[in-house]
Amino acid sequence: MNAEPPLLLLALDLAGTFAFGLNGALTAVRAARLDIVGVVTLGMVTALGGGIIRDILIDSLPPATFGDWRYLAVAAASGLVAYALGRRLDRLAGPIIVFDALGLSLFAVTGASKALDYRLGIGQAVILGAITAVGGGTLRDVLIRRIPTVLYSELYAIPALIAAAITAVTVRTGVYGIPAAIGAAAICFVVRLVGVRFGLNAPGPPGARGDVPGSGDRR
Repeated sequence: MNAEPPLLLLALDLAGTFAFGLNGALTAVRAARLDIVGVVTLGMVTALGGGIIRDILIDSLPPATFGDWRYLAVAAASGLVAYALGRRLDRLAGPIIVFDALGLSLFAVTGASKALDYRLGIGQAVILGAITAVGGGTLRDVLIRRIPTVLYSELYAIPALIAAAITAVTVRTGVYGIPAAIGAAAICFVVRLVGVRFGLNAPGPPGARGDVPGSGDRR
């Protein structure tokens, strides 16, 4: 079970690691005002946290993060890039949101794929895909004392579940490949950004106030 992962899975995993690392590090630069150690640390926690949680749950030990130097290298590099170019990237339109949506999409696909590689069922694969996608961002928010995005933000867990479900179904039906993986990630990415653009949220409790906790702290 600890054999070299398929090239497609590895490529998507590293791309998601870099995207989430940039997201976490840019969050540290913009919102938390941390020094270089804090920026790189937050970037690495965001990039690697979800995958570590997934690997522990499926008993893939040591987690891929510690068994393959490329994960640590990519996560650290993303933090250093954000530290060096944070001010320039901050001038772009919504860089934190974009990188967050990209990492969310890629990790939902890779998380579900790896769960199926370990012969888990479709339901378990969908759950683990979502955990992989939202785990790092949740740890990021906890570390900077912010309500985790997954608990309130515009369609965060839902697009991850959709992408993981598409991945699980395509793998089980034997049509999984580059087009299916990219398609699942693209759907998650679009749904997430549409939710952010139009302020869409999952239904709240009946009679609850319309404002969202933490919504004043936009990504």
